[in-house]
Amino acid sequence: MSLKNKLETEIVLFLDYLTVEMGLSPNTRESYGRDLRMFSVRIKKDLKDITREDITGYMASLKRERYAATSSARKLAALKSFFRFMTSEGYIDVDPCEVIESDTRGVVLPKVLSVDEVKRLFSAPDLTRPEGFRDRTMLEVMYATGMRVSELLALKTSSVDLHAQYVIAYGKGSKERLIPLGHYAVEYLKEYIAKVRPHFLKEDKPTDVLFLSVRGAGMTRQRFWQVIKGYGEAVHIKKRLTPHILRHSFATHMLDNGADLRTVQELLGHSDISTTQIYTHLTNNRLKAVYDKSHPRA
Repeated sequence: MSLKNKLETEIVLFLDYLTVEMGLSPNTRESYGRDLRMFSVRIKKDLKDITREDITGYMASLKRERYAATSSARKLAALKSFFRFMTSEGYIDVDPCEVIESDTRGVVLPKVLSVDEVKRLFSAPDLTRPEGFRDRTMLEVMYATGMRVSELLALKTSSVDLHAQYVIAYGKGSKERLIPLGHYAVEYLKEYIAKVRPHFLKEDKPTDVLFLSVRGAGMTRQRFWQVIKGYGEAVHIKKRLTPHILRHSFATHMLDNGADLRTVQELLGHSDISTTQIYTHLTNNRLKAVYDKSHPRA
């Protein structure tokens, strides 16, 4: 292993995973390898010492060096895949890329919906159809709790206590946390569990999974992403909708309305408060925009 590249062992492990488990082509593997080794040589840190600030600083350096936005976005995508793998495999506890996203301008803060856009998105599902009612319930629960998509899709019926109005989420490293449920989420869950979920159950596939597909199994992350994108297009939301956009919106709206950072950290299941702090930048940016627009001498 090169002294300049402290991540070589981990990078090779990840590249083998891409080839063996994901079946990606040699060209894709080489592209990921180049991007990850470039980052490693510049950062010169061991895996467990890398922070979110290292990632954002690295991306900012690419922007200063006038890397094309598409090239920067590809490098960030490689980093996000790498650190997601390292977290899921237990090599690190905190994913330093978790709330970092990119767009055509390079690295930016997480995308969030306005309160009005949330209402429009929630109005899209057809509640007269079982699939539509299920989708609306999933959206309500995700926005009410701020849980990760993986946590939402892994929920069991036994994880929900509608009388006490809370849900148990199992986060990274099988860490368990209790999250309150708002009134809207509780009402939709009551109806869904009692009348809609039985529609999806199959006699030969008994399951405790809360949100089911038409095949009687749990929904996939890819399918949920398609659902959100489809509803967003139906109500003409122009922002690129990602599976985590309601999680980001939850955190931002909580802080906008006076929630303290530690509470939001606990609700989101972040091990490190520095990950949660990125949402304060969103609220500060919004305050500045309102000030500039509203103050006569701004």
